[in-house]
Amino acid sequence: MSSTLLEVTRASHEEVERLERLVVKELLTEPPSNKERLQQSHRVRLMIEQIITSTNNLVDIYEDKDSARKDEIAALGGQTATGINVFSAFYDRLKEIREYHRRHSSARVVDAGEEYEQMFKEGPRLDFSGEEAHGRHLDLHYFYNKFINSKFGEHMEYSAYLDAFSHAEKIPRRLKMTSKYRQYISELLEYLIYFFERTEPLKDLDRIFAKVSTDFEEQWRCNKVEGWESEGQENGHVLSQGSIIDLDYYSTVEELKELGPEKLKEALAALGLKVGGTLQQRAERLFLTKDTPLDKLDRKHFAKPRPKVEQNGDLAALEQQNLQEIALIEAKMKKLCELLDETIVRTKENVEKKQALTFEEMEAEREEEEEQADIESDDEEQQIYNPLKLPMGWDGKPIPYWLYKLHGLGQEFKCEICGNHSYWGRRAFERHFKEWRHQHGMRCLGIPNTKNFNEITSIEDAKKLWDRIQEKQGLNKWRPDLEEEYEDQEGNIYNKKTYTDLQRQGLI
Repeated sequence: MSSTLLEVTRASHEEVERLERLVVKELLTEPPSNKERLQQSHRVRLMIEQIITSTNNLVDIYEDKDSARKDEIAALGGQTATGINVFSAFYDRLKEIREYHRRHSSARVVDAGEEYEQMFKEGPRLDFSGEEAHGRHLDLHYFYNKFINSKFGEHMEYSAYLDAFSHAEKIPRRLKMTSKYRQYISELLEYLIYFFERTEPLKDLDRIFAKVSTDFEEQWRCNKVEGWESEGQENGHVLSQGSIIDLDYYSTVEELKELGPEKLKEALAALGLKVGGTLQQRAERLFLTKDTPLDKLDRKHFAKPRPKVEQNGDLAALEQQNLQEIALIEAKMKKLCELLDETIVRTKENVEKKQALTFEEMEAEREEEEEQADIESDDEEQQIYNPLKLPMGWDGKPIPYWLYKLHGLGQEFKCEICGNHSYWGRRAFERHFKEWRHQHGMRCLGIPNTKNFNEITSIEDAKKLWDRIQEKQGLNKWRPDLEEEYEDQEGNIYNKKTYTDLQRQGLI
């Protein structure tokens, strides 16, 4: 019966409404685990994509570029080439409906709501590596190996790389002008995008990148992109004050060799000389400039001049565009790292934790995680009835209501020192004064966490009490004027103040 355009329009509106209800129903369900949360997010993403597709179809129908909708409405009103005949149009339509039901007399009525729920019940299969642990951690070992084995990288531990890979602005600009660096940074961005799409499917990455590109274009025009500020360049190398070597302090080639090949290469590039050859050849070539001016030096020592903008403007523009693209990739990667900051922190903690475990402990932990996953899957099959939202006991079931009332778990205690964290029940509240969160808050206030501050949750009250304690402690401090003792020649004992006064009067 969906052969007519109006029926297609009605069915599309119905589909959008059903999908919206399914999205709301899905989001009202609290997922029990991280794996189930990802599955739920991807199911919602598929529903939203289906809503967008149906909405675009409706927009095309309402625009009616081919006038098909207009003609169909006119036909329903009985408008024909000969004139208006309402009754003939009505009976033709009735005949068509009867013919349809006669041909499909055995067709059963299907609840569209159940059909849609069944369609989106199973979410897409998410492929995560073992290191990623269903989206909880990043797997950057491939990029770590490329980084430490490249000229633009440096040797470091994997945990240190997790802090350093997002700070591409710290890499010298001259090392970024290579195809290997562009390949590395592009592959890293592709991985982060793929990981972000798997773990955060409900976030619009295109809109995020559009804003990043807009901000980047403005910063690039103003020369404010971090790590890409314009500097003097010659022969493709960035010239800095450290690239110039004062040859007056060196009397032999052997002394120049002690600077190392990279330092000599930068100095030669700064002067426009060839940078290749062995360490001995580089040192000899640079030492020639000590007594010989550059304009009298043999031309064979100079590098081939690069085409200037006036000679080849297209080449210079192409190179500038290439640098801009690399800088844009870095900006996008940095934005993704900000969005995945919690994941990066969890990854680093996981790496440091693994480094402190033995092989047997790692195997035991892996088996425990597998058992926990099996338990979670069993729990998902059995829906727990908990209308009062009671806390879960050791067996994963709600505790009895009488036990809930006995321990006063319905009472909420807030602690301002702990960042307005809530503690439910008197027992948990009293215990938290010795826990790390309260100790950290007291340490930030510069107050020792002693028994004097038990039951105090307000920052202002804690500061007042600390000031009062300091004042009392000040009375018990040692005061040299009154407590320091002096003895005269006759053996009389005086404090410092009395002894000084008698001495001044000449009595002692």
